[in-house]
Amino acid sequence: MKKSMKALMITAMAAATVLAGCSSKPAETQAPAAETTAEGTTAGDTAADTTAADTAADGASYTVGIGQFAAHGSLDNCREGFIQGLADAGIVEGQNLTILYENAQADGGTASQINTNFAAKNVDLICGIATPMAQSAYGVAKKANIPVIYTAVTDPVAAELAGADGTPVGEITGTSDTLPVKQQLEMIRAMLPDAKTIGIMYTTSEVNSISTIAQYKEAAPEYGFEIVETGISATADVPLAADSLLGKVDCVTNLTDNTVVASLPVILDKAAKKNIPVFGSEIEQVKIGCLAAMGLDYVQLGKQTGAMAAKVLKGEAKASEMNYEVIAEAAFYGNEKVAENLGLTIPEDLADTAAEIFTEITQ
Repeated sequence: MKKSMKALMITAMAAATVLAGCSSKPAETQAPAAETTAEGTTAGDTAADTTAADTAADGASYTVGIGQFAAHGSLDNCREGFIQGLADAGIVEGQNLTILYENAQADGGTASQINTNFAAKNVDLICGIATPMAQSAYGVAKKANIPVIYTAVTDPVAAELAGADGTPVGEITGTSDTLPVKQQLEMIRAMLPDAKTIGIMYTTSEVNSISTIAQYKEAAPEYGFEIVETGISATADVPLAADSLLGKVDCVTNLTDNTVVASLPVILDKAAKKNIPVFGSEIEQVKIGCLAAMGLDYVQLGKQTGAMAAKVLKGEAKASEMNYEVIAEAAFYGNEKVAENLGLTIPEDLADTAAEIFTEITQ
């Protein structure tokens, strides 16, 4: 993890400071967050080469590459939680941690470029946020002997990042945002007692979505539902696919599909005009206009991931020694304003146990 080289550099800097008669306070140089666009251009690339000069009490400092597959609330929350999880373990940005952050804007080619860039900078660890980014990170990092910690990977086994027993396939582990499918179906039935069909839009190239749809299809009959699915390959497909899907179903439930979530406002607008409820999979989706969700708290998921990454960085464990983890409990989130617009009422038993009920729609 380059600790020996960094320690020598710090010693040399300190000696030079004494000879010059300058202040003994070490200089702070921190790379600003770099953002990659869908075209693959990077802002702040030169500055990103700079490593933090501040060190922990034991002299160790770290550089972590955070690659995020798409820009939307749940993945942003994962990143925020991941950084907090590291900080809780004493690895703090601007002190003993330099973060190189880039966003692929839901483009697989850009995700590959980002991870290749991280490997070229010889980072200590890569955090891959969302399944496509995690897969890309591992493909690049294993050749460079860089550990990978992922988060928001719905099915690590289907993504070939873990074995059937949860053990890592190499120096890679992290946290899964596996959806509580049966709890979601039970909640939808409670809110829509007469509904028969549930629509799901998904990206055909996202293995996480394909895996979750299979779970929905298996469980739906138990709750008296039929699943109607529509696949897309890119963001441009969403408007037409939404029009088609909304004409066939009583309601829609949303997955953690990155391309679909990034276009969720389009789907919500079209559904509202047809008075069709849309259910989310996590808190941010409910905030912006989904009726309700039995969902996850992605900040907490990120914190859990950051704690795992800290163990790897400190040498307390290898990524290959830790099975992937999941959040134990889902929580109910509802939006009273959306319910009012649809002429519905959130059942009292759900409202009473809710993690949060929103009274407005945020854009």
